[in-house]
Amino acid sequence: MISAVDLRAGMAFVEGDKLIKVLEASHHKPGKGNTVMRMKLRDIRSGATYDTTFRPDEKFERAFLEDKDVQYLYNNGDSEVFMDLETFEQYEIPHETVEQEMLFLKENMEAKIEFFGEEVIGVKVPNTVELEVKETQPSIKGATVTGSGKPATMETGLVVTVPDFIESGEVLIINTTDGGSYKSRAK
Repeated sequence: MISAVDLRAGMAFVEGDKLIKVLEASHHKPGKGNTVMRMKLRDIRSGATYDTTFRPDEKFERAFLEDKDVQYLYNNGDSEVFMDLETFEQYEIPHETVEQEMLFLKENMEAKIEFFGEEVIGVKVPNTVELEVKETQPSIKGATVTGSGKPATMETGLVVTVPDFIESGEVLIINTTDGGSYKSRAK
């Protein structure tokens, strides 16, 4: 059991029959009344996110998630296929479960699959990935990094704001931790 005050972003717990992941947690002391824990949570199975508060002393059953190193193989219609790098076992995950993560993955890229017991919970992508720019406006002569930027569509369909000097066909390093932002050109 874990107290609400000890819950941190990234942790998971069981509430009734729901498996919940903490997205954000903060300690809040209102002007009147008792201290509360403000939480932004995601129901892992349904994908629904919601905000709630808990008393700091409320107890929850902690859910321990296990990661396995996998390689993304291909799209199989309405699911994505991954292969365990140790056992070569293949896992099919419904596309809607990992739709956001697939914006960062190309075939043969490595990632991690999260498990709760035998149940596949989701996919963790690396903190940075290299993706090719498929479409963007032509570069502007004399453009600098400090410009406002322009949208660029990457090979996976992800749209990222990039500096004005970036052209189609360039390979960029994309930061995945903030939902996808330009970091630099790949070497």
